[in-house]
Amino acid sequence: MSTQGNEFTTVGVLGLGTMGAGITQVFAASGRDVVVLEANQDRIDAGLASITAFLDTGIAKGKLTAADKAYLLARITATTDVADLANVALVVESVTENAEVKKTLLGRVAAAIGEQTPICTNTSALSVTELAAALPNPARVAGLHFFNPAPLQRTVEVVRALQTDDDLVDRLVALVDSLGEKDPIVVADRPGFLVNALLLPYLNDVISEYDDGLAGAEDIDLALKLGLGYKSGPLELLDMIGLDVQLHATEAAYAATADPRYAPPPLLRQMVAAGRLGNKTNNGFRTKDSENS
Repeated sequence: MSTQGNEFTTVGVLGLGTMGAGITQVFAASGRDVVVLEANQDRIDAGLASITAFLDTGIAKGKLTAADKAYLLARITATTDVADLANVALVVESVTENAEVKKTLLGRVAAAIGEQTPICTNTSALSVTELAAALPNPARVAGLHFFNPAPLQRTVEVVRALQTDDDLVDRLVALVDSLGEKDPIVVADRPGFLVNALLLPYLNDVISEYDDGLAGAEDIDLALKLGLGYKSGPLELLDMIGLDVQLHATEAAYAATADPRYAPPPLLRQMVAAGRLGNKTNNGFRTKDSENS
């Protein structure tokens, strides 16, 4: 895809976990060079392996070629040195959903990049305004919230913090438009933004009803897929998202609003405490080792 007319030709991505790897793939597929920062080589290797596996699946399905794969991977540079981000045109953070971890990392990155270089966070529930307030030049900070899996999901929320410059919002909308089969939605900075503000309580309700014995996990998913036309059932969606991600997001939204709809259900807390996180551990509501299936 041509990037003519778009200034963000080199992007720095912080984190190469599930979301970071997907976001990296999206930017590389759009013709951009991507510099990915990770904590150590093991994390780099795991993230690049997940991208390679995703691309190999696409090749097997006839959706891309070996040449496409080689082109995309050649645009990705992974590093553990924050100084390697010095010349990127945009930074997108996608690390664990912990405000202090994000602030610390973004502070290090802000010191290594240009003073005007935009900084975006892929947080799904934390306050972008709070993160921006911890950084120099907060007007250059915004949310850029991709959904999992990032290469396939069309929606990208462009989150306007209280400090975000209006021009940056316009530039980020243009960026998302340039990515191919992505639709930018400009939203205000509120807990959960738009999609998760509606999704988190829904998933919490499903967990509670399942825990109360309303129906089995497979039947709940089948009923909502067939009855409402959803592509995925809520419990298989939770397994894909990660139960730990749901827990952190609901805790953040509840702490910010005291809205009981966001209060994490007891079963969710128990499953995370037991290490049953969904697909990432092959042990959740619907994954094959789950005792809850």
